[in-house]
Amino acid sequence: MSIQSGARLREVPARDRGMGVVPLAACELMASARRSLTEATLAGTPHERYASAHLSALRAAAAVLAARSCPQGKRRARVRSVWAVLPETAAEFSEWAAFFAAGARKRASAEAGIPCVTHREADDLVRDADAFIARVSAFLGLPHQSMLIAGLRHTG
Repeated sequence: MSIQSGARLREVPARDRGMGVVPLAACELMASARRSLTEATLAGTPHERYASAHLSALRAAAAVLAARSCPQGKRRARVRSVWAVLPETAAEFSEWAAFFAAGARKRASAEAGIPCVTHREADDLVRDADAFIARVSAFLGLPHQSMLIAGLRHTG
């Protein structure tokens, strides 16, 4: 497996899942997704945890788009949500896209500091985001290790 960075290629330890070359942008987005998931795990409030977990999933979805999308030339298309584009680009993530799209408004409220989620909802989303990141990592042929379990504060 290789990471593509401009004109040069760099080998990375990864399982080959048929993706071939994984663009550097996709790898950087996955690293950012993992950082956001760590932030979610360590967050002090449910709304911070929820917002960070949702953001981690958003970044992982963007990594899929970075790996699969083809540039459309110089003309820019209208702006669309990653959750709307993901099923068109990688149909195997359609259910995940619908799931995370349904929580987008709640994430916006949580990012604004509005206490709109319970501890349970936040912890559930952290676990779901971790599962999504694991699936995206496998899809891209990148290694994944779950970062959760001990970091969640409330599960009841």
